[in-house]
Order: sequence, then C-alpha cells, then structure tokens
Amino acid sequence: MRVPYQKLEAEFERVLLSIDLPLEKARQCAAIFAANSRDGVYSHGLNRFPAFVQTIKEDLFKPDAEAVMVNNLGAIEQWNGNFGLGMLNANRCMSRAIELAGEYGIGCVAIKNTNHWMRGGTYGLQAADAGFIGICFTNTIANLPPWGGLDPRLGNNPLVIAVPRKGGHILLDMAISQYSVGKLMESKSQNKRLTLPGGYDQEGNLSTDADAILQSKRMLPIGFWKGSGLSLMLDLLATLLSGGKSTSKISEHEKEWGVSQVFICLKTDTEQNERLINEILSYTKSSNPVDGEQVSYPGENMLKTRERNSLEGIPVDEEIWERVLAM
Repeated sequence: MRVPYQKLEAEFERVLLSIDLPLEKARQCAAIFAANSRDGVYSHGLNRFPAFVQTIKEDLFKPDAEAVMVNNLGAIEQWNGNFGLGMLNANRCMSRAIELAGEYGIGCVAIKNTNHWMRGGTYGLQAADAGFIGICFTNTIANLPPWGGLDPRLGNNPLVIAVPRKGGHILLDMAISQYSVGKLMESKSQNKRLTLPGGYDQEGNLSTDADAILQSKRMLPIGFWKGSGLSLMLDLLATLLSGGKSTSKISEHEKEWGVSQVFICLKTDTEQNERLINEILSYTKSSNPVDGEQVSYPGENMLKTRERNSLEGIPVDEEIWERVLAM
C-alpha cells in the first residue's frame, strides 16, 4: 500500500494538533516525519510516529519549551534544549551553526537537555541545502555493549556527515551498531532476517535474527572494537561540548530523554568543489561490482527512493497507518 506524501504529512499534522501541539510546531514535526518516510527511512517516519505521540502524552517532552543559548565562545555556542521537542531543537541548532559558519567559516552548536532528533540525516541535509558541509552527532541511552563486555554501557550514537552537491547531496547517516535499533525493530515486525549478523543471541552466537538481538541487548558495533571506541568518543565530545548529560546519566532513567548533541557547519565553495567531488565519486564507482551488488555513494540510494516515493506514493505498514488514521 502506498500513500501520497501530502496525505501522510496532513495526517501527522492532524494528530499532533489533536494533542495540543502549537500549529507551527505541528507542521514542522509532520513535515520531518513525512520526509523521513519519503526518503525510505521508515523506521523514523511513519513507523516511529505513534511512539512519538505516546512520548508527548507521557510528558517526557515539553512541547512548549524553546532552546536557548547559554554560552557564546565565538564560533562555538552552547545551548539548552529545556527538554523540548528534539527535532525542532536540532533544526534550530543547525540553523544557528549555519549562521556561525557564514560569519566565521565554521560554526559549532552543542546542546544539552534535548531529546531524540529522529533521523539525524535531516540536519545534515539542512546544512547541505544551505551550501555547507554538515556534521552532527548525538549520544543516547546505553543500548550497546562495549567491546569485550556483555552489558550495555555505550550509546548507539549516530554520526551524520553531509557534503553539498548539485547532483544530489552526499549523506552519511549511520548508527554505531551494524543495524540501528529502528532497523532491528522494523525487521522484527516484518519477520525478516538481517542480511548480515547484527548482534548476538542470548547464547552468545552471532545472529541475523532481529528479535533475538533485541532480546539479548547485544548489538554488534560497526568495526567491532573500532565502533565501540567511536561510540565512546562521540559521547565524550557531545557531553563535554554541551555540558550536558552523558550516556551514563541518561541511562539512569528507563526511557531516553535529556540527551546531548553537536551540530557543526563548514563553509565551502560548492562551485569549486563540484569537480573534485565528482572526480572522487567517479573513481569510487569505477570499482568492478560484486555479483548481484552495485557500488554506490552514501545517500545515492536515498535519492532514488525519494524520487520513486514522490512519484508513486510512500509505502506504509498498513497496521501502523490504520493506527494513525484512528488517532
């Protein structure tokens, strides 16, 4: 089943208005959720929407709160999200990082006391659309064991890097686990096996069973010990730059809230860089593909999915879609 983008966005807005979100905030959140599904990130689009609504109903987020700057260090600023809507706080911080980069050549905004930003690539693309290189990352509740450990002590801290390009931006948007929690939940709901092992089952065996991995709480970090180290460093940077909560402090609560995030923008000459970018991409894609595979750059498949879903409508999980319609 496919649903037009406009219909999806309109239903999201309707539901958010029904739980008393201010009109402009409801519109912004609805547009982000719809765009995530349009781009093929279903785990942070329609599939995540009911949980987002429930979180607001449980008063974990403060919809009326606004992010404010608390410290200015020139090209670096510290902000307080006041436990408001993570998506809107992230959008505001990236907007400010863009402004700072326009003035200084680089801009960095670190925010504490914010919440889940849904799809991190949204804010990388925001920077790229403005002609800037965007880098952002966040810490999370502990849901990833450190290398050599059994218990979750690291966050599955997403890292986003976006480079502007006329033919379609290059976008790396990755979790620190082989598969994000959202992807595991999506595979579980569809009763699909993972293409590659994504973690361990309760017996300690590498597994492609998403449900078994979720039950064991032992996801596999990218690059094994290297991913474990990267997760720790991202938590350190997010915590130190923002002055906010670390994964350790966030994990004192059963549910994730009050995370720390960083948004960095770099000024670039898009006209001059276009040739260099295309040269790098062409060389990369000249590699002979493995049978049944194709060589692609980060974000390339997203652009193809966006084009198809814009023309044909967005594929939806019918059960979740019916839940939204009934809200």
